[in-house]
Parts: sequence; structure tokens; C-alpha cells
Amino acid sequence: MAKQQKRGLKGYYTTTFLIGLGFFTMGLMDPLYDTYLPIFLSRFIESKALIGSIMTLDNLLAILLIPIFSAISDRTHTRIGRRMPFIIVCLPVTAVAFGLIPYAALISLWMLIVLVFVLNLFKQAVRGPVVALMPDMIPGDLRSEANGVINTMGGIATIVGTVGLARLMDIPINVPGFGPTKEILAFPLSGVLVIIAVILLFTFIKEKKAVGHEESEKNEPILHSLKVIFAEEDKSALFILLALLFWFIGYQGILPFVGLYSTNILKTSSGTASLAAGMVGIAYAIFAIPSGIVAHRIGRKRTIRISLSVLVVLLAGIFFHDPLTSAMSAALRQYTFWALLFCFGIFWVSVVTNSFPMLWQMSTYQTVGIYTGLYYFSSQLASIISPPITGAFIDFFGFRAIFLYGSASMLIAFFLIGRVKPGKGEPADVPEGETGEA
Repeated sequence: MAKQQKRGLKGYYTTTFLIGLGFFTMGLMDPLYDTYLPIFLSRFIESKALIGSIMTLDNLLAILLIPIFSAISDRTHTRIGRRMPFIIVCLPVTAVAFGLIPYAALISLWMLIVLVFVLNLFKQAVRGPVVALMPDMIPGDLRSEANGVINTMGGIATIVGTVGLARLMDIPINVPGFGPTKEILAFPLSGVLVIIAVILLFTFIKEKKAVGHEESEKNEPILHSLKVIFAEEDKSALFILLALLFWFIGYQGILPFVGLYSTNILKTSSGTASLAAGMVGIAYAIFAIPSGIVAHRIGRKRTIRISLSVLVVLLAGIFFHDPLTSAMSAALRQYTFWALLFCFGIFWVSVVTNSFPMLWQMSTYQTVGIYTGLYYFSSQLASIISPPITGAFIDFFGFRAIFLYGSASMLIAFFLIGRVKPGKGEPADVPEGETGEA
């Protein structure tokens, strides 16, 4: 065990990088989708409420499809593997649909809506199998580090999408029947990159080399497996799921509103306001790998609890940022707010990077997809229920209340993760005495 701990992820970096291409494609598409789809819809729809309702389609499909297709992929057996059939079918369809969105927005609302539905249907169906591919291929004790690498790739993709590809939306291209047209180029280019990623995944990742592939392929029904998971005397998995529900409630209640907080409280420009959330993304990309390495050494549970405790204090401190900096210049107030959000991103990525591997460590080869689906069910549920609650807090108590709301959510998650038994969900080579309390 000591030898494996010393080796770390060496020998698995190429596999991890290739699997991370799936996350990279999601990181490319998501920010472009979130930024420009409302713009495309506004060409046909005046009601912001209706536009917002259409924008929740991906969350609704995610909460339904990710758990289902993750579990189905556990029970899929083909010559090319159990995850790969979903990847080579769904991701190319996703790429084509994504690339055609700006063209549909030039033609009609109904064509745009149909294409958005097809995009989200296939994208959410493949997300679970893509994510579950990593624990299939990487040993359990190395998954925090591997997840750090993959999260870094996702963070870099977000930066590439928002900083690089988004600039291509200002470049006009000649569209037959419409002439020189802007707000198009980034989407088809992203689609091409997704196709390339699929080709590389299919060419170099061989699922027959999966960890645990030699285990029995006898499959229990999905509902039976779920009953077994929740009926276990040890409720550690349930407490992890509840904890991640609450920390995602805190996160999803804050990040969608930091732009509005910047413009309304700090009086920044609308163009500058987006950089507030960008600070979290930059920290995410930089510290994902180090957070996995730290967890490999001191334990995942300890790393998560330390990070949550810092987030509780940090978010409570951000609540006081406005009155404490009121005498400062506008620029200095803005910079200090960005610095605090950068710190938030450091400890947030430490939570996210290590929570998935904790669940995967409790799974078997036959139930990796089910645990992946349960993770996404909790996180997507938070993304649906939290923003309206936070909006109500803003209406009643003002913008600063979102940070107390987030702090309270992280505190609840801190106590819930504390109920996970020592050693559960930990790397096999971390001594049990080092995995318990923070």
C-alpha cells in the first residue's frame, strides 16, 4: 500500500487525461449555452420568466435522465464496453445539435426549441456514463487525484469557452440567405471539438482494462440495487448524499446571483460583473489537482470537513464585505470581493473533487453508475430548488443575505458529512486514524 501511495497517479495520467476529454466537452458547451441561449430566445420571446423556464429544461432532464442512464450503463455489456456505446452515440448527436443552435435561432422559435430539447436529451443521457468511466478505469485509492485532473480540464474548458470561443461570436460569417452574421462561429467549432474528443476516447480507452472488470457480470435489477443501498445498516452513503445536497444548495444559491450583487451593491459594469463568478472558475482550475493530492494524504472526509468549515466562515465574512469596505474606492471594493470569491473557489473545489470519489469508493463495479446517478440527482435537485429560495431571501432581506444562506447550508453539510463513519469512502492506503474528524 505504501508503495502505491508513493506512486500516486503515475501510470494513469494518460488514461485520466483521455477520460477528462469528456468533461472538457461539457465545460466547453455549458458556459456558451448558458450565456447565449437566452440571447437567442430573446429574439422571439419578450417574457424573461418564459426564457428562464426554458433555461431550466437542462436541469429537469438532468435530474430525470442522469440517474436512469447511469444505472442502465452499469447493466450494458457490449464488445466495446458498457459506457462507450452511450458515448459514441449520444455525444456526436449532442455535438451536432449544439453546433446548429445559432442557425436555428435565425430561422424560427420552434426549430430552436426542438433543437434545444434534442441537445439536452442526449447531453444529459450521456453525462452519467461519461463520468462513471473514470472510476471504472482508475483504482479507488487514486480517484481523488484523478478527479482533480479531470476537474482541472473542465475548469480550463470553461475558461476557453468563456474567454476564447466566446470572442468568436463577434466574428461575422456568411450564412446563405442571411449574409454576414455574428453570434454563430463558437457553437459549430465547439461541436467539432466534441467530435474529436469522442474519436480520441473511442480509439484509446479500452473498457476491458477497467478496474473490477473481472468481477461477476451478474446484474441485479436497478430498483433492487437502490433498495440495498438505502437499506444498509451503515448510512454513510446516505449522509454523503444529504451533505452534497446542502453544499450544492449553498453553491447554487450564491453563484447565479454574484453578478447581480456586483452590479447592484458594488456598482460594477455589466461587462465586469461576470468576472466575479470567473474568479471561482479560475481557482477551480488551479486547485483541483492539489486538492486531490491533499485528500490522498490526509483523507477525503477530513479534507472536505476542513474545506466546509472554512467556507462557513468565509461566506459569513463576505456578508460583512459591503459595510466594511464602504469607505474604499470602487475599484478596491471590487478587487477585494474578487479575492474573497477566489478563496471560495479554492475550498469549494476541495469539496467537489473529493465527494465523488467517496461515493465511488463505496460502490462495486456493478453499481458505479447508480452511485454516479444519485450524486447528480442530489446536485441537480439543488440547482432547481435553491435559486428561487435565494431569490426570495434577496427580496425580503437584500442581496447580502445570500452569503448567510450559503454559510448556513455549508454548516449543515459539515455536520452531515461528519456522520460518515471513519474509513468509509477513503483511499485504501490512508490509515483509518487519519480519515476521521477534521
